[in-house]
Amino acid sequence: MNAALKAAVTYWPKVAPVLKPARTKSDYERLVLALDYVLDAGGADEKSPLASLAGYLGALVSEYEHAHSPIKEMSVPDVLRELMAQHELTQSQLPEVGPQSVVSAVLAGKRQLNVRQIGRLSRRFRLPADVFMP
Repeated sequence: MNAALKAAVTYWPKVAPVLKPARTKSDYERLVLALDYVLDAGGADEKSPLASLAGYLGALVSEYEHAHSPIKEMSVPDVLRELMAQHELTQSQLPEVGPQSVVSAVLAGKRQLNVRQIGRLSRRFRLPADVFMP
């Protein structure tokens, strides 16, 4: 048996709970905390060995959100309102969209998001870009 496999078998009981898909809101919150921790530990760097773990945890978070948030059926302003509520954000805390006045116009449906704004929101909230497209 090679050393890497032996280490995996030894540590699996401690690692397995972290890698388990979310079934409840508390499982989801555990995954989000784990993802944040891995990203802060270097997983945000694509060259880091932790990048694949960050990708896996991100996929688990996304899977739960997709199953429990019918975002696709919402208008873009409604999606933004929901994300702001979930993350307890004010209009001025969305620099990805622009100043508060621009965020207000988007939320009122008077303005659509541009490609740059969509890309930034997609990265911030770890959601597919098409969620922010009309």
